[in-house]
Amino acid sequence: MKRRESLWAYLFISAPILGFMLFAFIPLSFSVYVSFTDYSGYQDPVFSGADNYVNLVNDDLFWKTLFNTFYSALSIPIGMAIALGTAIALNQKIGGINFFRAVFFLPTISSVIALTLLWKWIFNDTYGLLNNLLERIGIDGPAWLSSETWAMPAMIIQGAWAGLGLNIVLYLAALQGVPKSFYEASEIDGASRWQQFRHITVPCISPTTLYILITAIIAALQDYPRFQIMTEGGPNYSTTTIVYYLFQNAFRYMNMGYASSMAWIVGLIILVITLLNFYLSRRWVHYD
Repeated sequence: MKRRESLWAYLFISAPILGFMLFAFIPLSFSVYVSFTDYSGYQDPVFSGADNYVNLVNDDLFWKTLFNTFYSALSIPIGMAIALGTAIALNQKIGGINFFRAVFFLPTISSVIALTLLWKWIFNDTYGLLNNLLERIGIDGPAWLSSETWAMPAMIIQGAWAGLGLNIVLYLAALQGVPKSFYEASEIDGASRWQQFRHITVPCISPTTLYILITAIIAALQDYPRFQIMTEGGPNYSTTTIVYYLFQNAFRYMNMGYASSMAWIVGLIILVITLLNFYLSRRWVHYD
């Protein structure tokens, strides 16, 4: 009986283990090896030592795209602030609030490509909705997506909006979990709304804030589809992110070895930032 139960146990866990080996461990191990080779994807890899990593250090475009990636990540604090404010508003007991909750969450389940194309139309400098609205109030809107100055701010605006739906739902769930007795006790002590928000709301929802922050940073450092659709990395590489540059090297220039080394650098950066966030979270995240 014990042997039969063990056999069934191994049978059930074999599927995820096999999936991990085939689709994660083996490809990752191969990419480590490829990062130390000159490999085009069509010919056998030729070992080149640490040349790819040395070339990365001397690649000005690599550093520019890395800067662009962190620049675009400014959408994270902006989006989190808007999401929290919206969640607080949606947490009020007023009529029709469920409708607005559904409206804000709707983009989360919509096609990323369709939404990105919609924003590309909004930012169009000739017939776009945004410049049309600016023109009505006497402002001459810029060439958003074709200007080196304004292309990345446009992407930051779109990025802040893109993450609102899910973040609002997460913050709303966290706000509903804050004990009402905390607010009642603070009102008796004469606390203002701002003091309640600062000393009750923010600490109580801090675990959710940490989760949103970490997942948003990981997503931002790997972001490239919307940049490819809206700007194709231009103008003059002003919106080329590190992963988009990686994609270009791998599948446009067929420089798989160089792209693999870049991928591991990106993975290392994500790991360091994530560990740093967890370390610093001990100072501001409260689980009690």
